[in-house]
Amino acid sequence: MKYFIVLFCILLLLIPFTVSCFLEEHFTADFYQKFSAVYGKEAEVRAKNWETFLVENSGNDDWNKINKINDFINKSVIYETDLSLWDKEDYWASPAETLGRGRGDCEDFAIAKYFSLLALGIPEGKLRLMYVRQLQIDEPHMVLIYFENKKAIPLVLDNFNPRILPANKRPDLKPIYSFNGSGLWMSKAKGLGKKVKNSSGVSAWTKLLQRIEQVEMNVPASKKDR
Repeated sequence: MKYFIVLFCILLLLIPFTVSCFLEEHFTADFYQKFSAVYGKEAEVRAKNWETFLVENSGNDDWNKINKINDFINKSVIYETDLSLWDKEDYWASPAETLGRGRGDCEDFAIAKYFSLLALGIPEGKLRLMYVRQLQIDEPHMVLIYFENKKAIPLVLDNFNPRILPANKRPDLKPIYSFNGSGLWMSKAKGLGKKVKNSSGVSAWTKLLQRIEQVEMNVPASKKDR
């Protein structure tokens, strides 16, 4: 599984690479054999579908990329709470864990979309993971937001509502804070906000990066036979 995890370490360090280079180095026979051994044949199919998706969409414009990855992840992953899936109150799965399990909660959907779009060449500065309050169900929620430019109203990529809409067209979401690898922003109108330094608000993100860097691939023992 090292090959899959190393990919996301590279993404986090923002080392430039092409989709074709990624495919050659990571979607190898050895990768599929190892991935299948950990997560099963169904997971191998999901990984191959993801490979095909990257090939077919690498040349698209941003609009098509965000729409297609939003649809792809929403259809590839089944919603399940962390407590049920990981036996923990809160667990942020890596994209490898999410695609391997084929299940995840709202954070896992958003994280998988974030890294997939980075892999497709979307600049990190255009993407943020955003914590919101989902007012229809009155619960915390996470979405991915995309900025076409610094002055644009961000677009919302969501698993709760699969339709991509501008943030000002989502009155059911109350922004709390947003972040990416570059920092944390306390959210204001339109998903914009003031950047905050040295905040503890992204501790789960930090732990996720640490697991990726340490080449961890978690599968709860009670869930291995799923």
